Amino acid sequence: MPRQLRIQYEGAVYHVMARGDRRENIFWDDEDKEVFLQVLSLACSKTGWRIHAWVLMNNHYHLVVETPKANLVDGMKWLQNTYTRRFNLRHGRWGHLFGGRYKAVLVETDPRDRRDYFTTLLDYVHLNPIRAGLIRLNKDLGLLSYRWSSLAGGYGLAPYKRPPWMECSIGLESFGLKDTTQGRKRFIEQLEKSTDQKSKAMCGVRQLEEQGLQSTLRRGWYWGSQEFREKLLKLKRESGISETNKNYRSSRQERDYGLAEAERLVIEGLAKHGFGEKDLNWLKGSDSRKVSIAREIVQRTSVSMRWIAERLAMKSAGNVSQQLYRTRKSIKPGKNNDK
Repeated sequence: MPRQLRIQYEGAVYHVMARGDRRENIFWDDEDKEVFLQVLSLACSKTGWRIHAWVLMNNHYHLVVETPKANLVDGMKWLQNTYTRRFNLRHGRWGHLFGGRYKAVLVETDPRDRRDYFTTLLDYVHLNPIRAGLIRLNKDLGLLSYRWSSLAGGYGLAPYKRPPWMECSIGLESFGLKDTTQGRKRFIEQLEKSTDQKSKAMCGVRQLEEQGLQSTLRRGWYWGSQEFREKLLKLKRESGISETNKNYRSSRQERDYGLAEAERLVIEGLAKHGFGEKDLNWLKGSDSRKVSIAREIVQRTSVSMRWIAERLAMKSAGNVSQQLYRTRKSIKPGKNNDK
């Protein structure tokens, strides 16, 4: 799977998910789950993390993590390594427990946003046991019967009974509820009412702005609006984050970043060479100013020649390649060819 860079900043919220190696169980019994929560508690003490939601399944876990400090990578490294050591020691094993890299999707949590990315994610996490068939709701059995989620371990409890790292007030406020006995009861009731046994595979799964939650959590890198995406790409550009790994260059994150960066270079190039968008259509595909912009894009992004050809009105990808080849042959070492 293409490798994505970890964009870290203070106050970031992530949906984090990790599976067992070859999808094997990472929790063999309830004691393993208790150990994981103990390790998570220590990780939060070390990092200052706040957990908005969590669920432990048999072969994977989900966390909604807020990082007051920009320290997701260091914290996750400690969390997974420490749990793996304790698991292996307890069961007389050795070697890897988790299957590859954990997934971390940045989540939009702007309280002014009304597209409900954050609330949708909380529902998705809490309804995992139903989608997996681990519990079946009826009049005598509710979501709180599943011990290993932040419903039973957080939202269903009074504040003084929760672990110090569990943050429920923001989640409740997102649903227009207060952290009171009545508010917590309403939170659980609304969640249970949203479930439909005839379509349990889709419980908690929504699509916002043509962005499907399940596909985003599997293959995407952010869950939020286009404005949120632009904010993240700007952060990446300003931070100077770079990676030469070919798997990263093929990731969706890098494609998004590359397109945004290429568009910025086009706008800068037009201003630099003194012509506008409308001029692109009547200038020749071999125009030196177009070629200069194309060269900058190729050197600094991984967008396709086809995109460059269409954006700069340079006829075809083949023509872009040909013009760049001719430019390379004519460039002499030490010469400023943009003058």
